[in-house]
Amino acid sequence: MAREVLKLHDLDFCSRPQLVCTSKYSYDNKDLAVAPYGDYWRKMRKICVVELFSTARIASFQSIREEEVSLLIESISSSLLVPVNLTEIVNSLTMNIICRVAFSKKNKPGDHKSSEFFRLFKEMQALLGSFFVADFFPLMGWVDKLTGLRARLERNFRELDAFYEEVIDEHIDPKRVRTRQDIVDVLLHVQDNSLDLTRAHIKAVLMDILTAGTETSSATIIWAMAELARNPSIRRRAQEEVRNAVGGSKECVKEGDLNRLRYVKSVVKETLRLHSPVPLLLLRESMRTCEVGGYQIEPKTRVYVNAWGIARDPKTWEKPEEFWPERFMDSSIDVLGQSFELIPFGSGRRVCPGLNLGMTTVELTLANLLHCFDWKLPNGIRTDDLDMDDAPGLKLLLPILGPAKLKKRKRITIQTPSRPKKASHNWKFAPTWFSLPPFPMAFVTEIWGLGAPPAWASSHPGRLLSGYGEADPQAT
Repeated sequence: MAREVLKLHDLDFCSRPQLVCTSKYSYDNKDLAVAPYGDYWRKMRKICVVELFSTARIASFQSIREEEVSLLIESISSSLLVPVNLTEIVNSLTMNIICRVAFSKKNKPGDHKSSEFFRLFKEMQALLGSFFVADFFPLMGWVDKLTGLRARLERNFRELDAFYEEVIDEHIDPKRVRTRQDIVDVLLHVQDNSLDLTRAHIKAVLMDILTAGTETSSATIIWAMAELARNPSIRRRAQEEVRNAVGGSKECVKEGDLNRLRYVKSVVKETLRLHSPVPLLLLRESMRTCEVGGYQIEPKTRVYVNAWGIARDPKTWEKPEEFWPERFMDSSIDVLGQSFELIPFGSGRRVCPGLNLGMTTVELTLANLLHCFDWKLPNGIRTDDLDMDDAPGLKLLLPILGPAKLKKRKRITIQTPSRPKKASHNWKFAPTWFSLPPFPMAFVTEIWGLGAPPAWASSHPGRLLSGYGEADPQAT
């Protein structure tokens, strides 16, 4: 069914619905991710594919990725006797990479502007994960004003807009010292040759890059490390491959070494299969009447593609609930959108244009974590004790990692919440991407035959994709 929607009828279903929050943050759909299909979208996609995410452009940011990963390794190495929250560090890594690639800035401890931007960004994620009544009942949009969501949205948008204005002003300042060309520089250059590209378009594209390129990559990295902690034999095989390919002479893995790491790439694919960063792909909307699976679909119908269900379909996958990277070693299935058994980045015209940038970041970080450290669970924690249930949200419930020093090689221990026998943890859920009401979620996944929602969807049906879990240290 997904093949029909995303390939045979791709042109019929390649538009996006106009939602309150995404329309606001995209400057009235002037971005690429949520813009309706048409001449404008085709022009923006060409700019993004040719100018922003081409192979040459991604390669030009190689030094940024390698430098930030090296700083990550140094940070862990310098804190071997103090517990380290690897989730927090990896989130900071991906954010710094994206910010440096986009507008040559990064989070500096103690810097007020950096702290303020991260506060605004987290508030934006919370609003993107909020339920706006107007998205489903347009005539009742006044409810969003009563709840205060509209006011929060307007306030956060104004503050982010002011930040982007400052970034653009800095880039057009003739006194600015340019070390390398970032994405804002590229977009300003395109604007000089195109009267149709305004500041609003540039800010909308920046919003896409920030929201799509940060937590998706960090979540994949942490899930991979959690699965490797639960499967020591797989971890050892991945480490042996990295260390044999790189050798003992190198302190860090470079991007040039990644093509030799076939098993590590399989680990990443298997992680994306079991823990898709976006379980339901971004909404699609039909543009004309068509027939799918014997059903007549009317225009303006919203379509949810359950990538999570597809990736765990027992009709397609052998041992679908097991973490088994070997399934990809001699398989032609990839994550580029051509294999409909695995579509974490979407497929067709709406496939993510920055997937190569994200995959490179994930593979480089994971390879270095395996190369530079040995990993084991803390004393007293068994692999069966690890709670690997997906929590609702774009960013899922991830483990916390902490280091411990050994005599020979640096060894990092993994601390992750074990499943308590009694109620010992309170889990707080903060919205991160978007919420869906209970009826459409359960209904659409069944009507399209893309697999049933996860078991926990029945207990949290309206927040299936709305937040991430965080342990409450005050819980008793």
